[in-house]
Amino acid sequence: MIGTDLHICKGETPHATHNVTIGHEFSGYVEAIHASTSTSAKLGDLVCIDPNVPCHKCTFCRTQKYHLCPHLWCIGVTCDGGMAKHVVVPASSIYVATGISPEVASLAEPLSCVVHAVDTGCVKSGDRVLVIGAGPIGLMVTALCANGGAHVTVAELNKMRRTAATEFGASEVTERVDIGGDPVEGYGFDVVFECVGLAATMGQALECARAGGTVVWVGVARPDALVSVSPFTVYRRELTIKSTYTNPFGMERAVRILLDNKVNWASLITHTFALTEFDAAWDVFTQNSGLKVCIKP
Repeated sequence: MIGTDLHICKGETPHATHNVTIGHEFSGYVEAIHASTSTSAKLGDLVCIDPNVPCHKCTFCRTQKYHLCPHLWCIGVTCDGGMAKHVVVPASSIYVATGISPEVASLAEPLSCVVHAVDTGCVKSGDRVLVIGAGPIGLMVTALCANGGAHVTVAELNKMRRTAATEFGASEVTERVDIGGDPVEGYGFDVVFECVGLAATMGQALECARAGGTVVWVGVARPDALVSVSPFTVYRRELTIKSTYTNPFGMERAVRILLDNKVNWASLITHTFALTEFDAAWDVFTQNSGLKVCIKP
């Protein structure tokens, strides 16, 4: 489960279908293949699922921006998802993941979103990177940036998550960020990733970027959230402000990263429950007492 599931259940995701079965981050074993379906997958294969199914007809789909498709069909958001014993998915959405556990395979979708986020930030080796928030997404961002040679600082209030950030490659961890001087004079960070989804931390991300820096808003805010931005500050420091939406062209790369196993991705899953224990799992998830909560049918 991830924060998006909570947003859906609270009615904070405008495009979600009412009473949908949640679960857009999931993996599973192939149990049946329709007779007319052409696929390299075989019965019994473990597969990761890309839940986003575009229309392939609109202007965005035709210009390699299919993740912005206004008719996007998302398993677990607009139609019933993986929080069930069985789910039907298009053959185009599956990625065979032989060699990893189904629990780790379920991380492919969020990791694919992080692949897109890190690409969007254009992080280079030697960059000073700040990650605000060390939940699962922030930890994934930390791992990818650190493995690419960046110096990563992670800001997180929760002690357990700060410890996890170090394990995922952070060079420094802190509760509160002090850049130590004027961003115009070169203090601050080359790239800042906001991975919380709150207006306050999105504003903080702008404050922490050095002149010429890039801010990437990865966290998902409420639809009515507003961030106060000084246009002069953006102008004077020539800041680049970006956001990320879903996972364009990221799934295959995410699966490869998981299979490569350079990071202990399994440590992101701190709680596992059976589907029949969903209420207990939901309590742990909403109490924010761990990282990833995994549901197994």
